[in-house]
Amino acid sequence: MIKGIIFDVDETLVYYEGYNSRKWFEKWGKPEIAELGLDLDFETYRKMVIGELPRSYVEVFGVNHVEFWKAIDEAKLKYRKAAAKEGKIKTFPDVDALGELKKFGLKLAAVSNASQECTEFVLELFDLKKYFDVVFGKDYSYLDGAKPNPYLIEKALKALGVQPNEALVVGDSYSDVLAAHRANVKAVQALRFDNFIGEADYHVKDLWELWELVMKKNSKNKLDNTI
Repeated sequence: MIKGIIFDVDETLVYYEGYNSRKWFEKWGKPEIAELGLDLDFETYRKMVIGELPRSYVEVFGVNHVEFWKAIDEAKLKYRKAAAKEGKIKTFPDVDALGELKKFGLKLAAVSNASQECTEFVLELFDLKKYFDVVFGKDYSYLDGAKPNPYLIEKALKALGVQPNEALVVGDSYSDVLAAHRANVKAVQALRFDNFIGEADYHVKDLWELWELVMKKNSKNKLDNTI
């Protein structure tokens, strides 16, 4: 029986029109971290983001890694506010399915590697926060707990009060799938940008298909329990 669903946010529920990570870093990220006295190249930054390097790596340059990520997140929040004013942040057209999932009595969590403030900003921008029982962004006390580490998934499971076998993780990326599996949760890939991930347990073309998947799984569970 599925009792809870944990959603990724960026590129799963919302997307950023024309966003390019390298261009973002050059225009928004570098000026912010320059104030810390750091001149970092994009590839090193990218490797920290995807987990190839620890998020504390900038300590080798004499920069406090918590302050570094706070500066990055401040740049991301500035970008999001500017993009919102320009109408460049969009929801996927199927996000209304969140309301139907809530009506069915499911507990929902939103979990993101972005900061808490950035995550809540985009959810509130489109009045999506009301659907979630809990929202978790990155934890500055444990920055290496970002996905694909299972830390945020496990934190959401505990907050929702559901077991791993009673939950699904829905995301668009390999890090979402890997974080789910490391937390012993089945992973559902939302097929947003033709980046099929074979390791996902399920694939859905939109959140309405997710709704159908949950209905089928729970109906089967009820049937099995009556036999």
